[in-house]
Amino acid sequence: MREQFAPLGAAVSDGAFFGGRAFKYHGLQFAWVMGSTLYLRVNDATRAGFEAEGAAPFSYETKKGTVLVRKFYTAPEFLLDDPGQMLVWARKAIDAAE
Repeated sequence: MREQFAPLGAAVSDGAFFGGRAFKYHGLQFAWVMGSTLYLRVNDATRAGFEAEGAAPFSYETKKGTVLVRKFYTAPEFLLDDPGQMLVWARKAIDAAE
């Protein structure tokens, strides 16, 4: 995944994050990978666009039920095959993190 964010420059860093990998831009976390799934940061302005593409919020199970983390959504599938669009959506995620 790091190579897909490489065009964003040296400001991108990554590191271990709860069993996955976190990606930061100038220290702001804009994405993470858990298992084989990429999640991008969203905000109120970008969430609808993610949902329109079938993206879902990050979720995990607890004894009390499912917890939705609505700040991070799955990356739409088409991004994985389109490096140009991946950068467009990564920039949206960076903006959402600011």
